[in-house]
Amino acid sequence: MSRIRRLLRWALVALVGAAVLGAIALGTLYYVIVPKLPDVETLRTVELQEPMYVYTRDGRLMAQFGEMRRSPVTIAEVPKRLKDAFIATEDARFYEHHGVDYKGVARAVWLLATTDDKRVPGGSTITQQVARQFFLDSEYSYMRKLREMLLAMRMERELSKDEILELYLNKSFFGHRNYGVGAAAQFYYGKPLAELDLDEMASLAGIPKFPSSGNPLSNPERARERRDYILQRMGDLGFASATEVAAAKAVPMHAAPHEPPIEVYAPYIAEMVRQEMVARFGAEALTQGYKVTTTIDPTLQAAADKALRDGLLTYDVRHGWHGVEQHFELAPGEDAATAGKRLADIPAQANLLPAVVVGVEGGRAELALSDGRVVEVTKKNSFASRDPATLLKRGDQVRLRATVEAPEASAEVPEGEALPLPPGKTSYALSQLPRAQAALVSMDPSNGALRALSGGFSFAGNEFNRATQARRQPGSSFKPFVYAAAMERGYNPASIVLDAPVVFKQRNGKVWRPQNSSGNFAGPMRLREALVQSRNLVSVRLLDAIGVDFARDYISKFGFEKDQLPPNLSMSLGTASLTPLSVARGYAVFANGGFRVDPWFIDTVRDRNDAVLFQENPPTACLSCSVSGRASSVRHVVDGFNLGPVAAPAPAAPTPEPEPQAPEQPRLAADGTPLETVDAPRVIDNRVAYQVISMLRDVVLRGTGTAAKVLGREDIGGKTGSTNDYRDAWFSGVGGQFVTTVWVGRDNFQSLGRGEYGGRAALPIWIDYMRVATKDQPITPNLPPADMVKVSVSADGRLLPDGSGGVTEWVKTEDLERMQTYVQYDDDSVPAEESFDIF
Repeated sequence: MSRIRRLLRWALVALVGAAVLGAIALGTLYYVIVPKLPDVETLRTVELQEPMYVYTRDGRLMAQFGEMRRSPVTIAEVPKRLKDAFIATEDARFYEHHGVDYKGVARAVWLLATTDDKRVPGGSTITQQVARQFFLDSEYSYMRKLREMLLAMRMERELSKDEILELYLNKSFFGHRNYGVGAAAQFYYGKPLAELDLDEMASLAGIPKFPSSGNPLSNPERARERRDYILQRMGDLGFASATEVAAAKAVPMHAAPHEPPIEVYAPYIAEMVRQEMVARFGAEALTQGYKVTTTIDPTLQAAADKALRDGLLTYDVRHGWHGVEQHFELAPGEDAATAGKRLADIPAQANLLPAVVVGVEGGRAELALSDGRVVEVTKKNSFASRDPATLLKRGDQVRLRATVEAPEASAEVPEGEALPLPPGKTSYALSQLPRAQAALVSMDPSNGALRALSGGFSFAGNEFNRATQARRQPGSSFKPFVYAAAMERGYNPASIVLDAPVVFKQRNGKVWRPQNSSGNFAGPMRLREALVQSRNLVSVRLLDAIGVDFARDYISKFGFEKDQLPPNLSMSLGTASLTPLSVARGYAVFANGGFRVDPWFIDTVRDRNDAVLFQENPPTACLSCSVSGRASSVRHVVDGFNLGPVAAPAPAAPTPEPEPQAPEQPRLAADGTPLETVDAPRVIDNRVAYQVISMLRDVVLRGTGTAAKVLGREDIGGKTGSTNDYRDAWFSGVGGQFVTTVWVGRDNFQSLGRGEYGGRAALPIWIDYMRVATKDQPITPNLPPADMVKVSVSADGRLLPDGSGGVTEWVKTEDLERMQTYVQYDDDSVPAEESFDIF
């Protein structure tokens, strides 16, 4: 008996020793681990990642950026049934334990002891999952589990149950880039939480366990099994009645992707916003829930995109069918559904959908879309009304132009719209991707706000933004800047310059013989007529007269970089490499009376709590400000024309009083208070701006831009531009409250084709856009500023007595002293070619 007692005594001592050692070990671990645990209080102010939202000026969603979809919700917004669904499947004793469910831990320990699997389910409460989500890594170890349990107990002491559950519901991953139950409800069911049905709540509660492989889209059957299990658990726990559970189980799985509704599709400007926000706020700008309001007008943006695409497709029809995109070798008997799957990785571009030819017979062809639908093409809806049998063969991949037929009107299918479309509402026509590209920029010249911008036919086809990144030669659309420099030097619209052959000898021995596009010469002509007719030789002689260095300095004031302007006479013909945005900015100086404005497109930036982080207050043209500076006196003879004072200047006409205008409304801050006005710098004489606008209006009335007269507005003015071999076509102009530039060309710098001048390739796009932009807009007057006089001049530029006929011009007061006098040649022929040295 004594031996048994001794054994029991030693066993007790060993047990106590083990317990003491265990307590010491646990205590040591506790005091080693606990001080290193993170501060739970930070969870009260945690900022969950949210995407960045981009809106038009009137608040329509234009884009969403960010890897995560998340719409944080408060616990008060979560329906009780939805909370019950998560509790039933994740932690039935959530409201009873203090962070660790010891029954669950005991079950997990038993499984570890009785199975070979070292990763056993169970044991993690919702609180532990929150601790792991916010503070711990995914390492699977006993030490990490201990830290998780200690952290969960601390969280339970410092946070309420509702606070912990709210963190869990907003942090959990629900598959397909959705984080948080709010985003998941919108994505899978297109509903806010309050509108979810019981079966949908149970489906959402089942996703976090298997977010990638068990969500309702990736694996509907597995998701259904998980949903029904959760519904049964809810019934067992008294969260739902047996009738409700049975009804919910009977509902078919019906989740479908519901992307946030993009109301205005403007990907080029949206990408500009993304880049600018990252530049200003860093990469975290895409994850902080910022709301960016832009200056873009949704109506004008839609008009810009449609005008650009229609113009390019019209251009492409002029130049004929250029073949299919690629050819698939279809298997014998391959049906439309199988053939359509070959198009899965080929994106739609604008309203041009990819299709594959599955059969050609007689005068018709059958084409399969990516969703397996079959579209028939006949001569009636073929490219340029050609027989499709002569263009297509089985296996060819081509494009179909889709148009939605509405009861009152028709609209093209917007880029990015998913198929299938409503049956019977869409018509299709055989088309092709245009070889040419284009860009359109439209801005408010008073402050530089961009109202519409399109950088190409399709962002899905090519993300290169030609409006801001393509540097192309503007051709004759650059001439107004040269003319403005000349008028600063004392020229005026009535000044006479010779349109005649000229050759320039360079120091390297080569010669340059500039030519007019027409190939002929008009002799002496007024500057107004030279711009109306776009005479190249007049521009060259004009630049030679005022000096290249002066012109470069002067033209750089319009916002161009001086080193981008060629330091030679070729600059007069638009050989600088400029972006469409910079050209539009330059024309804005003419339109606003001489002030340089900076293009801008981000108006306000708000954080997730709607607090304003940034609000733009752009420098604005001061239309009531007086002119600053006067042209310096110029007295010299150029090409036989006397630029000195005339013998008897005509009497000055009284300067008209400007019509009264309503005072400008100040921009308002986010809180409704007026923003302090920032004046844009004046860079040219407002009288020069008036003269150039007057001449640009004449270009439309009777020059290379006459097609724009179809708009029926007297305030329309602009200038065409073309370059050698028809590589570039431009039209830049003003009308209403807008300055708009259109460029058309090919990315590889190949020719657009013979005859594709600016007036043919670019101007129709400009007209279609401006028809929408100027609708119901008041006519913008072009009133002569102070210190100008109205004069009568003869065809040769001489001043005439008041009222004695000729043409009338408004000129600067000081220019009366040096009005040009034409020196007659011996006969009426054009002078012979003159030669000059270029140094």
